Amino acid sequence: MRHKTKEIFIGNVGIGGNNPIRIQSMTNTDTRDVNSTVEQIKRLENVGCEIVRVAVLDEQAAKSISKIKNKINIPLVADIHFDYRLALISIKEGVDGLRINPGNIGSEDKVDLVVREALEYNVPIRIGVNGGSLEKDLLLKYNGVTPEAMVESALKHVRMLEQRDFFDIKISLKCSSVLKTIKAYQLLAKKVYYPLHIGITEAGTFMRGTVKSSVGLGILLFNGLGDTLRVSLTDDPVKEVQVAWEILRSLELRQRGPEIISCPTCGRTEIDLIALANKVEDALKDIQDVFSVAVMGCVVNGPGEAKDADIGLAGGRDCGVIFVKGKIKKKIKGEKNLLSAFLEEVDSFLKSKKGGDNVK
Repeated sequence: MRHKTKEIFIGNVGIGGNNPIRIQSMTNTDTRDVNSTVEQIKRLENVGCEIVRVAVLDEQAAKSISKIKNKINIPLVADIHFDYRLALISIKEGVDGLRINPGNIGSEDKVDLVVREALEYNVPIRIGVNGGSLEKDLLLKYNGVTPEAMVESALKHVRMLEQRDFFDIKISLKCSSVLKTIKAYQLLAKKVYYPLHIGITEAGTFMRGTVKSSVGLGILLFNGLGDTLRVSLTDDPVKEVQVAWEILRSLELRQRGPEIISCPTCGRTEIDLIALANKVEDALKDIQDVFSVAVMGCVVNGPGEAKDADIGLAGGRDCGVIFVKGKIKKKIKGEKNLLSAFLEEVDSFLKSKKGGDNVK
């Protein structure tokens, strides 16, 4: 069962409560370069990103917020550290959310100013605790980065906001250790009802980062924790969003686009299935309709998986059979004809769906 949390809104996107688990990412462009930042955000929107964060390093970056926001379609969050003035400018520029640590943006009166503006403009604040930037006193108290230290840091910052009658809060607790991150969220969930943003930070390059994020986020989500998530990869942010959707799909929490089922290949495979499956996946990458596709290459499991899918291809020696909803639709001669014939049938299948299913 999903952990019950308070509903808040980042722009027009509801998170927490009964809302779907939202996918977000962060640009790696220079926020002061409005055109390149907008171009990247558009690419993120196209693959299903629902909230995007930008780094605000100086006044020029903060003043770029409104220019960026006017050209995109998803809520924009400003990531700010050390300088409370950047938060104030970002709010005035129309940002939809802030990611800060109240303890590192200045003295108590500076926190007062930021909270006052956030309240006036209805801008939520994400308290983002990161294992790499924990307070020195907590590192000494707990002898390093521990789940307990991360939770104490988060609760200290929560109290700073609550004491100022600010409750539009989201919390994240991230470190590069999967096990520490899981434990931290489990501990925090017993103490707060605020929405949780989950992720494994500094997870690594595409392969390693995908594995660590899938394991960590998968365990948290399976146990009902998480209202928004980011897959952190040392790679193109577009891949973060694509991996996030696959994680949610694998747990049957949300769906977007076709699910592509393909076998791992073995000595029974008599076609170049690896190339064929990759070409099918690439051809369908921009489709948002929800349906299942099987691309199979052996006589043992191929026909069964192809029949079970909405549309499937079972390939054999220089031939193939296309199934639609469990029934044979077409037989193809010649391996070179499999891809084009299959994609034609996928196109016909989608047209028969009259627009297909929307994202869930």
